[in-house]
Amino acid sequence: MRTQVAIVGAGPAGLLLSHLLHLNGIESVVLEVRSRDEIEATIRAGVLEQGSMDILNDAGVGERMRKEGALHHGIELAFAGKRHRIDLTELTGKAITVYPQHEVIIDLVAARLAAGGQLLFNASHVALDGLEGIGTERPSVSFVHGGQAQRLEADFVIGCDGFHGVSRPMIPAGVRQDFQRTYPFGWFGILVESEPSSDELIYAQHERGFALVSTRSPTVQRLYFQCDPHDHVDNWSDDRIWSELHARVEINDGWKVKEGRIFQKNIIGMRSFVCAPMRSGRLFLAGDAAHIVPPTGAKGMNLAISDVHLLSRALDAFYKRGAEDLLDGYSDAALKRVWRAEYFSWWMTRLLHTFADASPFERQVQLAELENVASSRAMQTALAENYVGAF
Repeated sequence: MRTQVAIVGAGPAGLLLSHLLHLNGIESVVLEVRSRDEIEATIRAGVLEQGSMDILNDAGVGERMRKEGALHHGIELAFAGKRHRIDLTELTGKAITVYPQHEVIIDLVAARLAAGGQLLFNASHVALDGLEGIGTERPSVSFVHGGQAQRLEADFVIGCDGFHGVSRPMIPAGVRQDFQRTYPFGWFGILVESEPSSDELIYAQHERGFALVSTRSPTVQRLYFQCDPHDHVDNWSDDRIWSELHARVEINDGWKVKEGRIFQKNIIGMRSFVCAPMRSGRLFLAGDAAHIVPPTGAKGMNLAISDVHLLSRALDAFYKRGAEDLLDGYSDAALKRVWRAEYFSWWMTRLLHTFADASPFERQVQLAELENVASSRAMQTALAENYVGAF
């Protein structure tokens, strides 16, 4: 097989890149080890920055997002028995949309198939050629599909296959730097059948630990609370979960978290990770293959969208003008955005979570910083700009 761009991974990064390339007349093939049903049914959070919303709209895949996504103009911080609203739109002129990642994937798969795109699901034994192959003008990817061993030759290979994929290890160890941090807590997440508890996201800091009130649809809530990352969902009865959420989020003003049938429970680990550079020869990384952020800052899918937007422009310049400057500058440009998102996600995580080893002094400093954010327009503006991606 032969194509211009081989894309490994059919998450938001790989699918959106394929669609953006198609709009510019560039051929691509997307390889995915999972089935279409599996990627479309894997429920993951999704908060889209204004820039991500604009990119999806401009690409013609934002219609359902506009109709079904929840447009939010602010968020709330809850701590020390009070709630404080951060008016994102008033501070930045921008907003965010809560729209789950699997819904973005559904939209992108439909768009690619409608345009005749080549999406090869259930591709097993995916392997990139040796380092020599990636460095040449004819890299290739081998895989098994439909029981047949195949090889896909391309001008470029784009690794959008996540943290555990095959792409990142192909960047030579002597070239690649991996920066990482693992946090000593996780998030216990639940999906609940009920109407939303709040019109906007509530980020709660409590001595028992962080909690987040979010929504998925008019009939489904998504709620989280800080937990031991090594805990197990079977240790948490529904009554225990509701007791914990009520304690962490409510502030005795009459507002209460709405309860309902819990139909999904999971524990999410918290880590930060960055691979640099995000390129080796004609192999480029995008999305979770190159970086992971803790979910506190709501940056994961937005970074993936930003990466492939940069890559699509760089590849368009290469094929239309033979220009390689954007390809050469891709890693530096992407990492500049990545590190700012890593900083913001780390800052939000540190600001809102309870650290078991924090001293009484550190606890008071944390509360003072929250008070500073709640009372200072400058601090609120900095938070809002980072949250909506207005930088």
